[in-house]
Amino acid sequence: MNSDQSTTPDASASVESKSDEDTFTKVKSKKTQKRKREQDAAADMDTEGPMASKRPQFPPISGDRLRGPDEMRKVPVPAHRYTPLKENWLKIFTPIVENLQLQVRFNLKTRNVEIKTCKDTQDISSLTKATDFVKAFVLGFQVEDALALIRLDELFLESFDVTDVKPLKGDHLSRAIGRLAGKGGKTKFTIENVTKTRIVLADTKVHILGSFQNIKMARTAICNLILGSPPSKVYGNIRVVASRTAERF
Repeated sequence: MNSDQSTTPDASASVESKSDEDTFTKVKSKKTQKRKREQDAAADMDTEGPMASKRPQFPPISGDRLRGPDEMRKVPVPAHRYTPLKENWLKIFTPIVENLQLQVRFNLKTRNVEIKTCKDTQDISSLTKATDFVKAFVLGFQVEDALALIRLDELFLESFDVTDVKPLKGDHLSRAIGRLAGKGGKTKFTIENVTKTRIVLADTKVHILGSFQNIKMARTAICNLILGSPPSKVYGNIRVVASRTAERF
């Protein structure tokens, strides 16, 4: 009995240690597993065997195939812009045909300016530039200002309604539009000069032409005027913002 009792503690200890080893397994860190996977992937890319994964090599596509079939865009012209379009047709027609190599015509039946690509068109973005140019003129911008959309890439058009900012009616709406224009157009010209944009006020619509950052400044000033801020306060705010952007760039 004594000999059996003397050997049992060691035996029980060994059994417990074995059971501990079976139940507790060492967990590998996720970082090492991730590194191992990256190394295996790099090794697979380095191998040049028949089963190795390689990037597909495509030859450069030709300009004719990139252009695709001829496309056409239509710009509707409202009745009050027929006469200005007729008077400035040569100024509109020349840059579209000679500089952008596009075909353009005014459809008398549908009252649309139709712009179409042809075999001489080289740049696929020319159609979008010409459409924006004609659309800007139809909205009321001068031809010289709208031409900047063809010459420069970072110019955009943005339009919104005065009632989108604040639901005004009757005399309140008229006063808001009057605050935007100012006496003799003074307020509108000041906002244009400070923000380096062009603004057209057509009834309750406001159209802004300029770069993204400048449109944002002009839109903020116009919205403040619509909401009732005095012009002097709006002038000060946009001058501060304009000076900050000038320092930044």
